[in-house]
Amino acid sequence: MKKFLDEFKKFAAKGNVIDMAVGIMLGTAFNQIVQSLVNDLIMPPLGLIIGGIKFSDFKFVLKGAVINSSGQTVSDAVTMNYGNFIQIFINFVIIAFSLFMAIKFINVMKERALKKAKKEEDAPTPAESREALLLTEIRDLLKQKKRN
Repeated sequence: MKKFLDEFKKFAAKGNVIDMAVGIMLGTAFNQIVQSLVNDLIMPPLGLIIGGIKFSDFKFVLKGAVINSSGQTVSDAVTMNYGNFIQIFINFVIIAFSLFMAIKFINVMKERALKKAKKEEDAPTPAESREALLLTEIRDLLKQKKRN
């Protein structure tokens, strides 16, 4: 049992597990933001344009509900809720586009940083002053004298 716990501690302490946990938490929060964007900002105007109908209300009735003489439902209707599918598909497209834009932004920033680093690396070193060159020569001559 101790070996198992030690193995688990080693696994849990790896950076990848922590990174993955942070990613999942951020993904969950991002999902809530996108859900709000779709449900609260995009779908109401779209519903207004198509006559005030909510997409989630769109359905195709395969079998109607059975209601007895007293008005109670004996069996619910069997429906294909294609409106809900449309809403979820729109959510997916918005999430995918948002992730694409975020990754594109990150890649542009990386490219800029790499170009800047390459420019700094390729930049010519400033020429040494005449005094620095003379001091270097004197130093080299003194080193030669000490060896001889």
